[in-house]
Amino acid sequence: MKSDKRKINRRQILVFVIVAAAVYLAVISVWGYNMNPDRYGVNFTEKFVPPCARYWFGTDKMGRDMLFRSIKGLSISIIIGLLASAVSSLIALVLGILSAIFGGWLDRIVNFCVDLCMGLPHLVLLILISFMLGKGVYGVTIAVAVTHWPSLTRLVREEVMKVRSSQYVQVAYKMGESKLKVAVLHIIPHIIPVYLIGLVLLFPHAIMHEAALTFLGFGVPREIPAIGGILSESMTYIVSGKWWLAVFPGAMLLVAVLLFDAIGDNLKRLLNPTSGNE
Repeated sequence: MKSDKRKINRRQILVFVIVAAAVYLAVISVWGYNMNPDRYGVNFTEKFVPPCARYWFGTDKMGRDMLFRSIKGLSISIIIGLLASAVSSLIALVLGILSAIFGGWLDRIVNFCVDLCMGLPHLVLLILISFMLGKGVYGVTIAVAVTHWPSLTRLVREEVMKVRSSQYVQVAYKMGESKLKVAVLHIIPHIIPVYLIGLVLLFPHAIMHEAALTFLGFGVPREIPAIGGILSESMTYIVSGKWWLAVFPGAMLLVAVLLFDAIGDNLKRLLNPTSGNE
C-alpha cells in the first residue's frame, strides 16, 4: 500500500509541475499578446531609472518600462517558439513514419537529409535561411521550423521500426490493409507519447535560437519588442552600470526555457515511468 501511495503521489507531483509550468507560460503569452502598447511606451522623462517600487525592472534609454517590455518580448518569443516547434515536429513525424514504413530509396533520402542538416553548423544555417526569407518574424519562424526536425525524425523512425515489427501490425498487413492505413490506425497512436515529448523538448531549442537570431540582427525587427532584441540593445549600456537592462529580460528567457524543459522531462516520466529518469 505504501508503495502504491508513493507512486500515486509522485504521479500527482509530476502532473502539478506540468500544469503549473504550462499555466505560467500561458499567462505570459496571453498577457503579452493582448498588452496595450502604452504599457511599454516611450517616456523620455524617465530614462534609465533603476529597479524601484514604480518600475520593478527599471527603464531603458527611452524611458520604457522594462517589466512590460520584457513580458511583451517574451510572449512574442514563446509564440514563435511554439509555432516553429509545432511545424518542425510535424515534419519529423511525417518523415519518420514514411521513412520507417516504406524504407528503400525514401528511407535513404530522409536519412541523407537528416545527416546533412545535422552536419551543418546550426546557427549558420539559421542565419542563411532567415536572411534569404527577408528576416523578420516570418523569416525567423520558418528558419527555426525547418532546422529542428532531424533529431526528432530519427527518434520517431526508431519507434516506428519497433512498432512495425509487432504482431498486431503484421496481422493487419496480412489482412490486406495498406501501409498508410496501418500507419494511421495502428502505429501513430503508439508513438504519440514520444512525439509529444519531442514536441515539448523542441521548444527550448526553438526559443533560444529565435532569441539568438534576433540578438544578431537576423530575426524580429528592433521596432518589435523581443527578448533577443532587448538583450542586444542592453549590451551598449551594461558596461556603464545599467545591469537591469540585461539581467531581468535574460532571467525571464531562462525561466521560460527551464520551465519548458521541466514540462518535457516530467512528461517523459509521466508517460514512460519505466525510463531511466525514474
